[in-house]
Amino acid sequence: MENTTKRYWKGIEEYRNDLEIVKNADREFNLDDLEGGTHRRDFLKMLGFGVAAVSLASCDAPVRKTIPYLKKPESIEPGIPNYFASSYVDGGDYCSILVKTHEGRPIKIEGNKLSPVSQGGVGARVHASLLGLYDIEKLKGPQKKGEDIKWESLDSEVKQGLSSASNIKLVSSTVISPSTKKVIGEFLAKYPSASQVVYDASSVSGLLEANAASFGKAVVPEYAFDKASVIVGVNCDFLGTWVAPEQFSKQWAAGRKLVSGKNGKHDMSRHYQFETGLTLTGANADYRGLMKPSEEAALLLALYNKLSGTSAGSSSYSSELLDKAVKDLKAAQGAALVVSGSNDAAVQTIVNAINSTLGSYGNTISFKRSLNYRQGSDADMEAFVSEVKAGKVDAVIFLNANPVYDFYMGTQLGEALSKVKTSVSFADRADETASLCGYIAPAPHFLESWGDAEPLTGSYSLMQPAISLIYNTRQAESSLLTWAGLDADYYKYLKSNWKSNILSNGGSWIQALHDGVFELPVAESFTEPTFAGDVASAASQSKSKAGEGLEISVFENISVGTGRHANNPWLQELPDPISKVTWENTLAISQKTANELGLEKGDWAKLSNGSYEIELPILIQPGQAHGTVSVAMGYGRTAAGKSGNVGVKALPFVGKLKWTTGGKLEKTQSGYTLAQTQTHETVMGRRAVVQESVLSEYVKNNKAGRFEPMVETSEGAVKPYSITLWNGHEKQNHSWGMVIDLNTCTGCAACLISCQAENNVPVVGKKEVVRAREMHWIRLDRYYSTDADTDYKIDPGYIKEMEIASENPEVVIQPMMCQHCSNATCETVCPVLATTHSSEGLNQMTYNRCVGTRYCANNCPYKVRRFNWWKYYENDQFDYNLNNELGRMVLNPDVTVRSRGVIEKCSMCVQRIQAGKLVAKKEKRRPVDGEIQTACSQSCPTGSIVFGDMLDPNSEISKTLEIEKEGRAFHVLEELNVRPQVSYLTKIRNKDIDDSKAPGIHSAEAHHEAAEEAHAEEEHHG
Repeated sequence: MENTTKRYWKGIEEYRNDLEIVKNADREFNLDDLEGGTHRRDFLKMLGFGVAAVSLASCDAPVRKTIPYLKKPESIEPGIPNYFASSYVDGGDYCSILVKTHEGRPIKIEGNKLSPVSQGGVGARVHASLLGLYDIEKLKGPQKKGEDIKWESLDSEVKQGLSSASNIKLVSSTVISPSTKKVIGEFLAKYPSASQVVYDASSVSGLLEANAASFGKAVVPEYAFDKASVIVGVNCDFLGTWVAPEQFSKQWAAGRKLVSGKNGKHDMSRHYQFETGLTLTGANADYRGLMKPSEEAALLLALYNKLSGTSAGSSSYSSELLDKAVKDLKAAQGAALVVSGSNDAAVQTIVNAINSTLGSYGNTISFKRSLNYRQGSDADMEAFVSEVKAGKVDAVIFLNANPVYDFYMGTQLGEALSKVKTSVSFADRADETASLCGYIAPAPHFLESWGDAEPLTGSYSLMQPAISLIYNTRQAESSLLTWAGLDADYYKYLKSNWKSNILSNGGSWIQALHDGVFELPVAESFTEPTFAGDVASAASQSKSKAGEGLEISVFENISVGTGRHANNPWLQELPDPISKVTWENTLAISQKTANELGLEKGDWAKLSNGSYEIELPILIQPGQAHGTVSVAMGYGRTAAGKSGNVGVKALPFVGKLKWTTGGKLEKTQSGYTLAQTQTHETVMGRRAVVQESVLSEYVKNNKAGRFEPMVETSEGAVKPYSITLWNGHEKQNHSWGMVIDLNTCTGCAACLISCQAENNVPVVGKKEVVRAREMHWIRLDRYYSTDADTDYKIDPGYIKEMEIASENPEVVIQPMMCQHCSNATCETVCPVLATTHSSEGLNQMTYNRCVGTRYCANNCPYKVRRFNWWKYYENDQFDYNLNNELGRMVLNPDVTVRSRGVIEKCSMCVQRIQAGKLVAKKEKRRPVDGEIQTACSQSCPTGSIVFGDMLDPNSEISKTLEIEKEGRAFHVLEELNVRPQVSYLTKIRNKDIDDSKAPGIHSAEAHHEAAEEAHAEEEHHG
């Protein structure tokens, strides 16, 4: 914001004014090695022939093969989409969804607002799961030792193997389907020697063990982040990946919403985060502290002792930020919540003791209903691996599980699996585990399947197929029923189970299937269990001292996650919201650690610990704890597919705690360029792109943090919008626009993948991302900020000051798409009128008229236009979903597939606007607010994106702008007078004003004093 000394920067290289950044700051595309490109200075030379050739090429639309209906299904009207309520269930991950189909072809996943659990929110992975339906690398049918086999033969041989087995194991990830659990029960009853082993690649086994010891309930309780006025997270990315991030994000956002005006909401929760690497949750916290993984137990023990006034085990951990958190937690008694991502039962016992001391149970935490997302036991899985190694397992069946890859003892399991006589996997491909099994009985994609789920006790949902089986696959439940000698019709089994056990009180099967969800009443009276954990014992068990070398932390990112969906190119090309890296994992270290080890951007290094070592590129990550290195899991697949076999596997470094000590890092090569998007569009010296303030200032002045530019004229300073050379655009019927609340946007990237699916945005691959040619229509700009004086100085003493400033910066994430300016700078420079303005406020693109001059991209102050350097459709250089007939089934027929040589950008989902208007027109009415939604606004789990008609006084966007026009609402680069249709609401942090002036909780003055001391010390030592 303009009225502070705060500086915003997108990456370390921009922060340090690296030569490469300075050199390329004024270029639209910031690398020189563009193959086959034509420089603008050569444009006039080729006008005679070139423009004509490009014009013809841009009109050459891809040929599509069409197959006419011989007999049209009654439910299908060509061009009119159908929607089916269903459920995304993948292990313990869950979301209630609506599946949009065109002519029987699923093309889009949207949220089901009838669900009391997900409430219409849809995460990035859920959106991207659609592409998995059309993955051409899936198995086409059952296999035996790599060869095709008929289902009848497989069934006969597997049943024979099971009948002769004396120890059968069914290994699965968490099963949240009550009907699937019933099927498993039937199978186990048929084979008395059989037992089920449940594990999770992203395990919370430690939490389950701690709750069993503390409360007698080995479950994950229901959390209510919306009821907490003070939240403390300790290495717990609950907004990104922990347990139920879509659900928690919505709750967290409810406590962060502000409303300007005299009677508006002017209070919000305060969020503290202590963590090793910078996570999505840490980026959104008010206060963030750095800690090594080995310090987690000591920190929580110190927190407990300070809150309870006891000394249950000694802890030497101390920090100003912890003391501040203690003070706020005490003041919020009964409305406080502490969560930890640790998988250590002793650590989680201490967390339980803290929440019990704070009176959280029955308020912000409740065992009245349990979250069923994670039910796996690491101890049970370890015992299973030991049994396999000892040759004690005769038969094993893997259900939605790939432990050879994603379990920390997977290597040992893979080496011993040949000792099992009968082994079967239900995997959809010959993955790392399935390829070692004797049989693969491939299960179909969830969009081809029947099923159900109980994510929260008493809250049910149904899954129904949105398309017929694409390949010769069979549901795992049908296979288990077949092998149990029962009727294999799983649809009949599912329906019978619902009518007998879930709808027994008179619920309707048809209604439940239509709605997709069904709720059973929850008992009114419930007494929360009393904490009975042994804190002293937990304190003793959790003591962990830092060892020699670096501490290695293996974490789950929001895109690839545990690696289950590694072969999904939409997820591989999704820039990590924090690091902005695509297509690979990295070794993330702090600037200080990099300096100590002689490493810098562009280096590769070897990370070793014991006998295991990996080699990856270095990422210098602000906000990373010193002396630590963070590596994302989910990479290093060897049997995922052509898109998924990227990066390096990190799990062998760590056990169930996901961290270890003793890491060694040494440089192996240099000169590497990461496929990283964070500095592809620079701020260009503009200081008012992001506007922010603190809560105490906002309470006094709703416009706190706002930058309101003025233009000097002969009559004095006036607002930019008061003078113009434009005639303007009259909007008589509709004026479509957006409001984006920076306070509740977490950066989850659901909007980005939703937009990609809706608008046929192509995947360009790692090499093109390196060249700044990514095609995403919406991007998530991640800004670091600091108040420290970080202007480059020759004096080396100030390098230390810069390092302090970048050590733990504040973070703001800002969604940025075409702003649909009323005074659009792009429209004035297009020589062929390919970009024009509609009467409803939209900046339009006519692709057939575009000749690819890129003048509009050069003239766009927001850098939101994308140029098609290649024809990505049916091009062997881009061998992703658009390069095979099955993958192209995901394309939305309502949106043009753009060919080479044109500019494309956000259209504000004009196809959805037109469809909604046509429905309203047929019914002789105006569109009702909310019935027309863009892909990004429809998918946002926190509701931070509001879309609507600004000429409708009853619309949510009109009401928001009416309240916030004298409050938090601002336009990015308002001083340019381009008059965007997109407004943002200022970022407000709930931190003390003195604490907001520098990273961490140190004041700006203290920061400069530290830098001066360092400078003086350097001069003293010469």
